[in-house]
Formats: sequence, C-alpha cells, structure tokens
Amino acid sequence: MTLNENKSPLYALILCGGYSKRMKTDKFSISYHDNTPQWLYLFNLLRPLVENTFLSCRKDQISLFEEHYPIIIDGIDGDGPSVGLISAHLKHPDAAWLVIACDLPLLTDKTLRELISSRNIHKSATSFISPINNLPEPLIAIWEPRALHLLKENFEAGLNCPRKTLLNTTIELLTSSSPLEQMNANTPEDRDDALKILG
Repeated sequence: MTLNENKSPLYALILCGGYSKRMKTDKFSISYHDNTPQWLYLFNLLRPLVENTFLSCRKDQISLFEEHYPIIIDGIDGDGPSVGLISAHLKHPDAAWLVIACDLPLLTDKTLRELISSRNIHKSATSFISPINNLPEPLIAIWEPRALHLLKENFEAGLNCPRKTLLNTTIELLTSSSPLEQMNANTPEDRDDALKILG
C-alpha cells in the first residue's frame, strides 16, 4: 500500500494524447461550449474541484496547448489511455487521479461533484457504471494509487486495458443521476449529435 494512501491528494488528469482517428481531428480541440476548446472547458470544470489539474498528451502535441497550463507528457512507450494514466502515476505516485477522457462533450460539474463526493478511499477506484454495457467507466473515474500500480503491472505484462484492471480490483461503482453526460463523441456523427443536444 502506498504511504499515506488514506490521505492521497486528489489530482485531475484530462487525457488528450489519443490519435482521434475516427474523428479525423484532435478531439480535445473541438469546441462544444462557447467556442472554448474541449480541453480548456474540462480544465475549467475540474480546477475548482481538485488540488491540481493536468493535461496528458504526447510530446509532439505540447505546442497545441497554451504554455501556462500544466502538462504531463506521455513518459512510457505505447499507446492508449493507460500510457497517460501511468505517466501521471509515475510523476505523482502518492496522488489519486480523477481521470477524464477529452471526448465527453456533455460532461458538467454536476457529474464530477457526484463522483468526488462518492469517492471511496478504501477501494482501489471509484467509477461510474456505463449505461451502455453496465461495466465500469475507467475514464470517468477516480483511481487510487494502488489501482494505478496494478495498471502499471498489467501494462508491463502486456495487458493494456484500464477497464480490465478495474474489473480485477475493488471498485466503488456508481450509477450516475445524469447518464447522458457519459456520452463519448468519437466520430463526426457523434460530435454533431452532441452539438444538437447542447443546442
């Protein structure tokens, strides 16, 4: 168990390092809210709720963000969200991480506050249940240090799947009062649907 795990500070990580092949443009740069790029919208949502908020990205993406925003660069070889999560864990191993994918256009602080207020530090993670498949949502979740240590071990053993890591540890599972906010926008069609919902 990580030292002082019961007192782990809560940091936020916005995952921006994906290649967005289906969307055909960087998902973090899409504006859904008042011409604000999605990464900045999420940053502003998270900043009042946690001790520190970071953007997670690849080295070749750094120039796409404004200089004064804190960034954690992918520090291990590989791809997928595990790389960003593990890189953040290596930088701040005693922190718990509230991890948010950048492709959640309907997310509001209501859902984030719900997640934070339900955090169970005695379990490895706190996660919403997906309304689509009833499985844990690994990228709208709080990962305690021991869950991230397990993710790193699994990744090094060739298992690159955050959800499977959660399924093999202790999780506080939550049913969101606003499940639509868990909608991912992975394609241009998804983006257009989200924009219609947002009006």
